[in-house]
Amino acid sequence: MQICQELSLSTIGCGTWAWGNRLLWGYDESMDDQLQAVFNLCVSNGVTLFDTGDSYGTGRLNGRSELLLGRFSREYFVSGKENICIATKLAAYPWRWTRQSMVSACKSSAKRLGRNVDLVQMHWSTANYALWQEGSLLNGLADLYEQGLVKGVGLSNYGPKRLKRVHQKFAERGVPIATLQVQYSLLSTYPVTQLGVKDVCDELGIKLIAYSPLALGLLTGKYSEKGSFPKGIRGLLFRQILPGIHPLLACLREVAQSRNKMMSQVAINWCICKEAIPIPGAKTVEQAKENIGALGWQLDSGEIAELDKAAASTDKKMVQNIFQTQ
Repeated sequence: MQICQELSLSTIGCGTWAWGNRLLWGYDESMDDQLQAVFNLCVSNGVTLFDTGDSYGTGRLNGRSELLLGRFSREYFVSGKENICIATKLAAYPWRWTRQSMVSACKSSAKRLGRNVDLVQMHWSTANYALWQEGSLLNGLADLYEQGLVKGVGLSNYGPKRLKRVHQKFAERGVPIATLQVQYSLLSTYPVTQLGVKDVCDELGIKLIAYSPLALGLLTGKYSEKGSFPKGIRGLLFRQILPGIHPLLACLREVAQSRNKMMSQVAINWCICKEAIPIPGAKTVEQAKENIGALGWQLDSGEIAELDKAAASTDKKMVQNIFQTQ
């Protein structure tokens, strides 16, 4: 689907934030071949959008996620390479407060990738804590498009009010907003059902990208209160949420069994049916195969209604991103 000049995105993408987090938590170069296999499998199965960020792999790793993604793209020689769309998000770091800082940041990302960025996105709005900073960063984002350094620009974690303001500002410069990325899943419907970002996106011709469509793995059915939990904050979060989402997981399991699919595939397909581009993370070939299994079929209206009802009645929800604006 064509969403802006010379920029085409697939129905499903691959969110490489998982690579970034994994790189921070005990990265080992032996993982590289496995991640290359994940990339190759995704592209060969029609996945063209790969989303990352310049903050994924920081400190001594210095943008390792972008470095790897660029290398994988260059070393892929099978059909479909010409359709690869690399999207990156530029962090609104406190030391980035001029428009030139965003241009420089994107050039650094392009250097790590070994190619121009296709879709550059503002990683988050500073409106919740430093409104004064946002204007210059957005101007820098628009500068990138005007200078022909990127094919499209997008936003992340913006609500409808901020989105409309930025859209108007960009429209005055003739810069289209291609995408809006928000946390969206059966456990995080807030941006769409309560904020109404999908309606605004449709009105303005912006494509919605859903990050964390599997709610960090809670919607895969692989975790239970009696089983083992991930370590750290993620494990604490799972312990708080799992007891309150049994009806939703039961509904997911029922639909998955009737479709002979996995729960994760149903959850991802639900996002697609909601006209969003889900970007599930994949660290292994098996995870990538599971994600790809969400393609080539579609939930019917009755199944979607059942899942919507179960999601609405769930006692617990995913914690919202602190940078999400109104």
